[in-house]
Amino acid sequence: MAQKAAKSLATRNAATLNRSHLITAILHSLFLFLHWLFNRPGALLPYVLLTLPALGIEFYLERLGRPRYSPQDGSLKSAGEDLSASGLTEYMWDVTYWTWGCLIAACLFGDRAWWLYLAVPFWSVYLLWSTFSGMRKGFAGMGDAAETSGGSTSKRQQKLEKRSGQRVQYR
Repeated sequence: MAQKAAKSLATRNAATLNRSHLITAILHSLFLFLHWLFNRPGALLPYVLLTLPALGIEFYLERLGRPRYSPQDGSLKSAGEDLSASGLTEYMWDVTYWTWGCLIAACLFGDRAWWLYLAVPFWSVYLLWSTFSGMRKGFAGMGDAAETSGGSTSKRQQKLEKRSGQRVQYR
């Protein structure tokens, strides 16, 4: 049964990676074709600088999620990591999708559309702040619980005492 799950993960990862590589190749080809068709000077520097992170992420996701097969018999050696996992992998896909959107906007509206890429650092700061504040709230309650638990009765004991009117003794 575990092999079936690994095979389905491998096919899902391979399909996701092939689809993302195809979309990336089409979008980059379209941008470069339009760049040379309309002879826009200076448009290549923002293109290179702002698409390099997404290309690096795509290369990393390729190494992380591509299934590996045995060359002798073609059996599955490794299914790769789950590319639909939440957390950092999800954030890397967000950066890739946003880069694709910026590429489409740059094709349609020109070089000023690269300013949309500023949303990525702002989104990163927002995610960092929300993670930090959530952890801070979680740690804040730990100090109160340690202070109240020392020597006092548990909630179960308090309920029993309230219900019966007598103190419960444990031996």
